Amino acid sequence: MDLARLIDRHAEFRGRHTAIHFENQDISYAEFARRIGQAAAALHDGLKVKRGDRVAFLGVNDPELLVLLFACARLGAILVPLNFRLAAPEHRYVVNDCDARVLVAQDHFHAHCEQFRADLPGTRFVSLAPEAPAGWECWGGLLAAADPGCDGYGRGDDALLVVYTSGTTGFPKGAVLTQDSLRWNAFNSWHMHDMTGEDRVLTNLPMFHVGGLNIQTTPALLAGAAVTLHARFDPGRWLVDVARRRPTLSLMVPATMKAVVEHPDFVRTDLSSLRFLQSGSSMVPDALVRAFHARGIPVGQVYGSSETCPIASYTRREQALARVGSAGLPALHGELRVVKGNGQEAAPGEVGEIQVRGPQVMREYWNRPDATREAMADGWFRSGDLGTRDADGFLRVVGRAKDVIISGGENIYPPELEMLIAAVPGVAEVAVAGQDDPQWGEIPVALVIRNRDSDCDADRILAALEGRVARYKLPRRVLFVQDLPRNAMGKVQKFALRKLLEDSRT
Repeated sequence: MDLARLIDRHAEFRGRHTAIHFENQDISYAEFARRIGQAAAALHDGLKVKRGDRVAFLGVNDPELLVLLFACARLGAILVPLNFRLAAPEHRYVVNDCDARVLVAQDHFHAHCEQFRADLPGTRFVSLAPEAPAGWECWGGLLAAADPGCDGYGRGDDALLVVYTSGTTGFPKGAVLTQDSLRWNAFNSWHMHDMTGEDRVLTNLPMFHVGGLNIQTTPALLAGAAVTLHARFDPGRWLVDVARRRPTLSLMVPATMKAVVEHPDFVRTDLSSLRFLQSGSSMVPDALVRAFHARGIPVGQVYGSSETCPIASYTRREQALARVGSAGLPALHGELRVVKGNGQEAAPGEVGEIQVRGPQVMREYWNRPDATREAMADGWFRSGDLGTRDADGFLRVVGRAKDVIISGGENIYPPELEMLIAAVPGVAEVAVAGQDDPQWGEIPVALVIRNRDSDCDADRILAALEGRVARYKLPRRVLFVQDLPRNAMGKVQKFALRKLLEDSRT
């Protein structure tokens, strides 16, 4: 059964219940199901989309992305949500790589798409605006001409999403997730959050990423819950809607948590409706967690990647206060292990590569058989992340294998230093990266953003580390910066930090 059938059933049971709230409009489950059927017909009849065809979407968060997702599920087609922050050549690469039959774009991306539209003659460009520019088709017109009685053809084992990774090493790869991947991921989310149809989710992270799309949003819709959707993250608006819409759940990353905590309305906004705040990142500074705990809101942590849909491990509400910094236990429906370089499973406390297996894990990388074979070992996805598990099985992520700093033959894990430096008064944010060094191979360097009006200097930071870590781990250099390069989920891009360090020496 395709996932759109679940929306149809929710429409039958609770058709008047809000599915999506967006910019002062409520879309009921009955209306959501109607739009999905109409969109499936428009894709099938008007745009000739068939099973296995790719439909790309370019825009900020919009209910139409979710409509297209479930319409593709009905047809057995595949949605490719595009990172709207990419440059035109990057979008051209992705659309060409997946050979998209259709690209649906919001109106403020028209000029952007015109930079590569002529290079993709096999792709039909469709505008969400009321009037389409020359050479484009109008989504509204296609919907009006569609017969919403389009039969479904999708199955659980059909590919539904191709989500392109950030491409930090070479060209980006498209992780292929099936309808069953999303279904099992939803089961894991329901367990992680104790989610039911009575929950209200506030989504503010971009849905072109599996975090914004699949940690809470699609699971909420598959459960019959209500989703309040923000086009873009804004800390003031998040606070306003927590007080006004009374969500029970929301998902944040360290950068958005920091923006909310530092907003002047944070201390006086009623946050009592939130029973659980989930954080999606490998490292969440303790100070941010404590700020929400002080307001009575437990903050959990979920671990995963595009390839795992993404839920691979997590802490539940009852574990959040006692397990700060932990990425929790393996997902209810799935397996996780930590493996040493010799292929043996690591003992408690030993560092190794995190590997994930389960029904939510990707099928393959799009048209990349070699990369797929490299990433999958006997059904286990090799994440490239390093972690440890304690005696109780709780996971702690210590960094990416490629981000480990090897200085004089000793391994240095950046998150260990980052957690300590983040606690230094006057430090707003920090990232630690390796810099090439002729004597030691690499040396650790701390890149620090100071709080406004702070007089924190390198000596204060290094003094705070003395006696708390081995001397070989101490940063050999502290570089103060205005910003840190991040991906869509707020994770610092270490490859970009290394380039910044090299540029700072020239």
